[in-house]
Amino acid sequence: MSTLREVLQAHVDDGGVPGAVGLIARGDRMQTAAVGLAHAGGTVPMAADSLFRWASITKPLTAAAVLMLVEDGVIGLHDPIAPWLPELTHPRVVRTPGSPLDEVVPAHRPITVFDLLTSRAGYGWASDFELPAVQAVFPVQRDGREPQSYPSMDEWLAELAALPMLAQPGTAWLYDTCSVLQGALVARASGRTFPDFLTERLFEPLGMQDTGFTVPAAHRDRFTSYYRRGDTGLELADAPDGQWSTPPAFPLGHGGLAGTAGDWLRFARLLLADGVTPEGRKLLSANAVRLMTTDHTTPAQRAHGDLFLEGQGWGCGGTVDIAHLEPWNVPGRYGWVGGTGTCAHIIPATGTVTILLTQVGADSPTPDTTMRDFWRYAATFDADAAC
Repeated sequence: MSTLREVLQAHVDDGGVPGAVGLIARGDRMQTAAVGLAHAGGTVPMAADSLFRWASITKPLTAAAVLMLVEDGVIGLHDPIAPWLPELTHPRVVRTPGSPLDEVVPAHRPITVFDLLTSRAGYGWASDFELPAVQAVFPVQRDGREPQSYPSMDEWLAELAALPMLAQPGTAWLYDTCSVLQGALVARASGRTFPDFLTERLFEPLGMQDTGFTVPAAHRDRFTSYYRRGDTGLELADAPDGQWSTPPAFPLGHGGLAGTAGDWLRFARLLLADGVTPEGRKLLSANAVRLMTTDHTTPAQRAHGDLFLEGQGWGCGGTVDIAHLEPWNVPGRYGWVGGTGTCAHIIPATGTVTILLTQVGADSPTPDTTMRDFWRYAATFDADAAC
């Protein structure tokens, strides 16, 4: 049987990725492998503490921050978001998904905090990118892998408020935009910046010393370069002194964090411990963790964005496995993938954590072979650990 290192090294050898860090943990049993190079064509070897752009595996941490404010009593789970995001007080909705942008009706009810948490507010990406209301999102919902392309939070909210929603609140699962709104909600409701809130409530208590919306100069020797696939192979999309070298105008809740595999493991173990740190400090309630890791969608709601889900449901900030399509699909498996070649999941039933960090962007919602081979190996690891 292949080892984790061999599984990942095969993708380095065939040119799929310059390097990768893989981590699989279950209780005290853990496997890690760092293979390849931090920079294509360079000499710096990948290391277990290499820093990566997390992209959308930021989303679960953003959802956790919102639920902390719910537990603080600052916001209510089913409260309208208008007091904190007044730009969205009176949203308009296209009459039908295919209607032109000027054919709108009022929203039947206000958008709630729970709508944002479950990505059912009415804003976001649908499977059909040709719909007029989806096309209109492109200039506003910029690429989260380029955080410096975003304007300030206030400017961005004004841009989004000018668009009609694709669906009535609560009726359709749509990808991505709700996580950006969650970050804005945390900032407005807490009266803190989103980075400061995360640092105080998550990063410092968990010892996530390498996680943030910027990578300080002192740590950039561990920061990997990021690539996109081009006609002639891998093309540099962002260097260590690029997009993450200065604070963004708008810290992005859907994909703005950079960090290590070890730091995401700390967050994962918090969820597996029902919100309690190894030192016994309670950061989240068990109910908040259940909300995150429970599917809140119906088949009709998922149909709008099923291109992104591959048969799975959605909790708060990540997918929840509900269909056994592949060996790695375990009922209740929670987590997500990132467009920079990252993925992170927990399996509450077995206490397993799986994390893969690479530095090659994905331009399709369908996970690539590197990810799938990693998940296949992780499923074997989990089965062996159960014996």
